[in-house]
Amino acid sequence: MGTYTVERSTVVEAPADRLHGLVADLRQWTLWSPWEGLDPDLERTYTGPDAGVGARYAWSGNRKAGSGSMEVVEDRAEQVDLDVEFLKPFRSQSRSSFVLAPRGSATEVTWRMTGEQSGLMGVLGKVVPMDKLIGKDFEKGLARLKAVAEHTA
Repeated sequence: MGTYTVERSTVVEAPADRLHGLVADLRQWTLWSPWEGLDPDLERTYTGPDAGVGARYAWSGNRKAGSGSMEVVEDRAEQVDLDVEFLKPFRSQSRSSFVLAPRGSATEVTWRMTGEQSGLMGVLGKVVPMDKLIGKDFEKGLARLKAVAEHTA
């Protein structure tokens, strides 16, 4: 029914390689993900390599956490792309990208998600845009990512 893009950026006082490690290694997401803590009993499964292309993470949890998976599909020093599939509470597929742009000793991090809304989400998207649904989550995640990266030795 329609495509969407949600994007947020922040500047982090840390080198790009430190941020890259926190994004490309899906096990590190527990340190900064905005959705961490939605379900204390969340089931996590990691497959493939520890980080980089082919690294895969699947989750299954309560109503708030839902279930789904994500996989690193492209991994370069300046950008990490992931395919994200939600199964519950609604089905959707999207592409998330983390663009890491050095700014002197700091790094500008841009988190972008693109996808298509169809079915029930297409109808809901006409009333409540995806940006409004997950934009604040991106802001929270980037703030947590910043805090972790800036305090990691």
